[in-house]
Amino acid sequence: MINFLNDIRNAKKPISNNRKIINTIAVLFLGIALGTFSKFLDFRQVELPSVLMAIDGALDVHNFLGRFAIWVLIALCISIYSNSAIRASINVFAFFIGMVASYYLYSNYIAGFFPRSYAVIWFGFTAVSPLLAFVCWYARGKSKLALILSALILAVLFNMCFIYGCWYFNAKSVLEVIVFIIGLIVLRRDTLRSSALMGTISIVLAFLFNIVIPFHWG
Repeated sequence: MINFLNDIRNAKKPISNNRKIINTIAVLFLGIALGTFSKFLDFRQVELPSVLMAIDGALDVHNFLGRFAIWVLIALCISIYSNSAIRASINVFAFFIGMVASYYLYSNYIAGFFPRSYAVIWFGFTAVSPLLAFVCWYARGKSKLALILSALILAVLFNMCFIYGCWYFNAKSVLEVIVFIIGLIVLRRDTLRSSALMGTISIVLAFLFNIVIPFHWG
């Protein structure tokens, strides 16, 4: 516990209020841009190169952006690299506000329809995102608690990127494999041994989660 508290104290690096505002505005506009782009792909997919749309191809971008893994990874990166847990909450909330609002405004006013059931899911996810970001920020530490937290996050990401059972194991797509690898890199520990331990724990937790809640987001 002492090490965990030291992690918190050492991780907080003061930045100016102007920089805080700029950072939050930047992630807000990132969310707006990605939300708009995602809906554009959904609405205009027939006009795009087939390599980006092929369901059986390497780059199934349309369906990839419609699943949770990439958005969880982006939120994780925003959280980890924020100045503090509070800043992580604010920045991630701003990102999802921008992304979800732009996506469904585009859907309603340009595409001409509003998928209410999916919107409710994303609105709910946006509402709880500050709390999740607050917790995720502490995974950047070097304590044992931080390692366990990183393993938990990675386990959730694992179940979002892969589909598996007693006799099968598949990645949802090449892009999801890349997402998981980036998650490993972002959450890596200071030593190879600690990183390997984190990865092992995360896979065990992922299998346990799959038994208790056999639902893969996406």
